[in-house]
Amino acid sequence: MTLAELEIAQAESLKEIAAAADAAAVESLRVKYVGRNGSIPALIKAMKDVPREERPAFGKAVQAWRAAVEAALAEKGGGTAAGEQAVDADLTLPGRWWNLGVKHPLTRVIEESAAIFGRLGFTVADGPELETPFNNFTALNTPPHHPSQDRSDTFWFGDDCLLRTQTSPVQIRTMLANKPPIRVICPGRTYRRDTTDATHSANFHQIEGLYVDTMDKPVSLADLKSVLAYFAREMMGDGVTVRFRPHFFPFTEPSVEVDFTCHVCKGRGCNVCKQSGWIEVAGAGMVDPRVFRHVGYDPESVSGYAFGFGVERIAMIKYGIPDIRWLYENDVRFLSQLG
Repeated sequence: MTLAELEIAQAESLKEIAAAADAAAVESLRVKYVGRNGSIPALIKAMKDVPREERPAFGKAVQAWRAAVEAALAEKGGGTAAGEQAVDADLTLPGRWWNLGVKHPLTRVIEESAAIFGRLGFTVADGPELETPFNNFTALNTPPHHPSQDRSDTFWFGDDCLLRTQTSPVQIRTMLANKPPIRVICPGRTYRRDTTDATHSANFHQIEGLYVDTMDKPVSLADLKSVLAYFAREMMGDGVTVRFRPHFFPFTEPSVEVDFTCHVCKGRGCNVCKQSGWIEVAGAGMVDPRVFRHVGYDPESVSGYAFGFGVERIAMIKYGIPDIRWLYENDVRFLSQLG
């Protein structure tokens, strides 16, 4: 096609658009001239066949034709298609704003926990979800006959790899890679073979904490209690206190269960806390000397504490969620209530 023929084609196309009687005719002409397989895109694809010396002028003319056609279509569309539809539109109404999304309650608890412990000097440590038996069991003083090492309780991949059952292996990796002082929290996803019901899930989230220092600055249970008391107040509100109950964990000695006063009834007793006034939240204790030996620390030269709690547990208590499965179903009706 020559430049003269381009001018004639452009004039004819503009006449056709001007004569279009309705929106369907305008759309048909749009497809004919500027659609994916229209006349103008076909000319642009054929530019390679135009002699080199003629390409600048030819290309400029094609682009001018395209601009003229698009302007004519826009004008015609505004006057015909849009005009036909505008009969039922009230242009004086305010625009419709899209609602902003909200963070998932588990994300909110993790981020809020990291911020609270961050104010106490804790940093966030991360590690893989596929772990070795040493990091997940041996270094944590968990004997081979412990139920958690059974195939019915843990997801194993052969004999040398498993899905971590807790985020404690991150503590082991941190101690293997660093010398005291260490002050970290380890949030992450964990896995256990468990029946999924209102309070249990085969995968869940934990946040564990570890503080280790030299004997120049010895760490005690009093330090642990003060840290958890601060966390309880910041996470659950003023007036919430903590209590320790003797317990046993392979990787801490002494070990304690940690309860928070019920944030709903303030310790007076209600259905949430089963009339006890307390809610079991975490496990904690002083790091067992055998754990220190596994990571190459001298138990006579260091001391430390560790703690851990379930993120889902905190979220269910904090937001009054009765069924853990609600946290994984991604029901927008449920999630939007927490905005």
